[in-house]
Amino acid sequence: MAVESQEAASGPVAPVRGQRLPPRARRALRATEGCPARPPVSGGAALVTGRAAPAAPGPGPGPGPGQGQGQGPGQGPELSASQREGAPSGAVSRGRPGSGRSRRGQAAPVIRLRRGAVRSRRMEGAGAGCASGGSRDPDIVCEKHLFKGKLPEPLFQLACSHHHCAFPVSRNGLCVWNTATAQPLYLSGHHYSISALSFGNKINPLLVCSASHERVIVWNLDECTQKVEEGFTPRGIVIGTLLGMVLHVRFSPDDQQVAVCAGNQIYMLSAKNEAVLAELDGHLAPVTAAEFCSWEKSMLVSVSEDRTFKVWDYSTSQLIYQSGIITASPLLSLLIDEENKQIITGCAEGQLWIFSLISDHNYRCIAHIDLKKEQEKFCNKMWKSGQEIGEGQNNFKLCKTDNMRPEGSVETSLPILLMEHCDFFVCFHNEENIYSSQNTSYFWIGTSTGLLIINLANLELEALLFYRDYSDLSIRIARSCALTRKAANGKVLCLIASMFEDMIAVLEVNLSALVRTQQSDFLPCGNEKSLSVIARCTLFANSPLCKGIKKNMKGPSSKTLGVKNTVKDKPLVFHNKIKSSGYTAAPRMAMFSPNTNLRKKEVSKWKTSCKCKNKEYPLESYPPMKYEKEISVTCKPTPIFCVQYSGDGELLACGQADKTVLIFNSNLTDVHNVFSGHDGAVNSVGWSHDRKWLVSASEDRTLRVWSTCNKEPALILGKEKFHKTVRFAQFYFIDTFILLCCGAEFHLLSFHLDTTKDDLKRYKQRSVCKLVQKFPMTSTMEITSLSAVNEFYSYIVLTAGSNRALEVFDLNAGCSTAVIQEAHVRSVHQICQNKGSSYSTQQPEAYNLFLTTAAGDGIKLWDLRTLRCERRFEGHSSRCYPCGIAVSPCGRFIASGSDDKYAYIYEMRSSTFLQKLGRHTESVINVSFNPSSPQLTTATLDGKLRLFLP
Repeated sequence: MAVESQEAASGPVAPVRGQRLPPRARRALRATEGCPARPPVSGGAALVTGRAAPAAPGPGPGPGPGQGQGQGPGQGPELSASQREGAPSGAVSRGRPGSGRSRRGQAAPVIRLRRGAVRSRRMEGAGAGCASGGSRDPDIVCEKHLFKGKLPEPLFQLACSHHHCAFPVSRNGLCVWNTATAQPLYLSGHHYSISALSFGNKINPLLVCSASHERVIVWNLDECTQKVEEGFTPRGIVIGTLLGMVLHVRFSPDDQQVAVCAGNQIYMLSAKNEAVLAELDGHLAPVTAAEFCSWEKSMLVSVSEDRTFKVWDYSTSQLIYQSGIITASPLLSLLIDEENKQIITGCAEGQLWIFSLISDHNYRCIAHIDLKKEQEKFCNKMWKSGQEIGEGQNNFKLCKTDNMRPEGSVETSLPILLMEHCDFFVCFHNEENIYSSQNTSYFWIGTSTGLLIINLANLELEALLFYRDYSDLSIRIARSCALTRKAANGKVLCLIASMFEDMIAVLEVNLSALVRTQQSDFLPCGNEKSLSVIARCTLFANSPLCKGIKKNMKGPSSKTLGVKNTVKDKPLVFHNKIKSSGYTAAPRMAMFSPNTNLRKKEVSKWKTSCKCKNKEYPLESYPPMKYEKEISVTCKPTPIFCVQYSGDGELLACGQADKTVLIFNSNLTDVHNVFSGHDGAVNSVGWSHDRKWLVSASEDRTLRVWSTCNKEPALILGKEKFHKTVRFAQFYFIDTFILLCCGAEFHLLSFHLDTTKDDLKRYKQRSVCKLVQKFPMTSTMEITSLSAVNEFYSYIVLTAGSNRALEVFDLNAGCSTAVIQEAHVRSVHQICQNKGSSYSTQQPEAYNLFLTTAAGDGIKLWDLRTLRCERRFEGHSSRCYPCGIAVSPCGRFIASGSDDKYAYIYEMRSSTFLQKLGRHTESVINVSFNPSSPQLTTATLDGKLRLFLP
């Protein structure tokens, strides 16, 4: 008795589309799926596994030994919709092998129905749904219709529109299935096998183009339907003849032209008559896909098996741009994102590349996605989230099989057969706060084993669907697929053709159910209480912040209360030196002259302060991209590890590798002050909210607080306080506390600063600092970055650890509230919050956004409310040094350093960079925006500061 087959996690090796595998290769492929290999039949009956047995290779269509009469692969009768509806549940699902052999002379479909019914009853008895392996909702995917018939060997392109599906039947026939009325429309006119199909972009009239080796035909479906109703044979318009093997066809946006990819050439044909408008020749291998650019007139983009893409002006037949070789595998699919003006291309090995089509970007590569890695990461996330909430059994089954391949199996390729726009937010139009970035683009990816949904902003998977995980689906491995662009009632039509059998299935995918089932475990719902940077409630009585404030508060003295002094009279003792009367000194040669311009200076200073207070940051200004000046901070090259502007934008602090802190004015024209005293490189600097104090942390395991009016530190915390290097320090809760990270924990310190000196004890500091509480980060060896808001009251502190995780702490509750595992592929070296400034105003929700960056993994934008990565920014190089990032006070722009001696300016709503700021002599490792005016300062590895203005 044969054992019931189960698909392997890695899936079978997907051959190139249109390739027919020999029987030995098919048996090896089924073995990798986890199915028992079918032994060659010698005079006995073939084992039935729910699919028709493969035909023996040989001339003639006659049945092989042990098969039913006329029941070879793809030769069985077509199942109509009424037959499928009248059949028991699971009648067309994959049957259970091994329950017996088919009797000679009995039709295979009858055996299929019986075995499907038996399996259906067993599943119903066990309480199982139609989906297995992690599918809790049985309505996620449904097989609406299954068509059997002889399919053409080189079938490369199927077609779907809003309510229609087009596919070939009997090789050279065309069937257009109306999903609304469930009525087929059969069209004939080709003499050879149809290899490519495509619908037009307009609904009235709806056109469909079919292509074969000998001709290309355009059909008007309204006219064809009318002809059939009148009893006539419908005819189409032949627009091209003898073009060769056609792999892809595509209508222009106005449906006036058709791009036909035949061999190494692209033919531009008229959709109304037989006329060749242009021939585009330049590819060195067959062209696999072509797309029209809607915002540029006469622009066409094509990809080929020569592993390049080309941009054409088809009105003049000129080549605009030719890329280099992108990958080692042939490029199979292409998609143009009109909203972001980008092209996405996919290859036969599951790799995606995104290029910019903006005019001045020179078709640069924006991002690269490895679908295998993203698929594995998504499954691991689902499995871990299921374990945390105690409901991860189904997800465990799904993801565990994906990560553990059976012994003897091989790793499969992941050919990208199709890419299509996904109407994602239509499914959630009645819900709030499901996703924060409502303007994000999503698109479908069709592979040989399933469907994926990719978020184009953060380049991550949103949902995953494997055909093998749904028992009611007849097709497990596809050689071609098509999807509708828009969803109807939250459902999308999918048309797939089987890789090994002559079957085409029409699937209905419930998009909202798919996303909700897979993401409800690790996405917060809209009605749940989410985190917020802005404090929403008062301090708790047992809050660490409340305890620290109480310790800082001093009780009123008796003199303040007016209580009579009860101290007895005592002899007068002078504890300090008494200044001489001056009679013994030499007489003065000049009398005292008063400072007559004192009032004038005070008035000007008052006017200046009033002017600064009334100043507003220009929210609609251009980003600072114009080079203004450059200075060297020291005589010899010295790395600048940190830079930060004061809150009023008047001063700039720089922490250097030579153990000093330099204070410049905002225009970099003068050095305001120099602070020295650290015994190691300065890791971080931070300004107080009142602009009077500066805190610095160093590699020497000390922390110092400086006054801007004095060169000596007001507070020193020595090595005895910290067991490891202080990586980061800043003021917090509007200068009430100091936050610092040391090792795997961060400290909350309360302090009192006093710069007065005692002549007898002048070396003893009068400033006081006390530890309020330590907060350890979960499962990490060291905190690599820390961030909190000091400009307004906030309870949230963000930390990043060496374990590549992010952790959110609520200091009002005094505990950790959320952990984001594997935020980057490497440990995060900087967290940058959108703090705004005193001179700009943003929406309250904007302060919940923050950025993280890691070496070699670009920049990620996160939303604190959903704890999801909302967008990724790639394009700069950050592999050798940890390059810093900054957010503009208006919240519209992001600045980043880079290894290639450039600074990059990104727009918050776009993943591609806006401008490159050059002329640097070394790697740019730090950047900082001026909070009061649109200025940007960059710091390099060789100790140079560069100022940029709008």
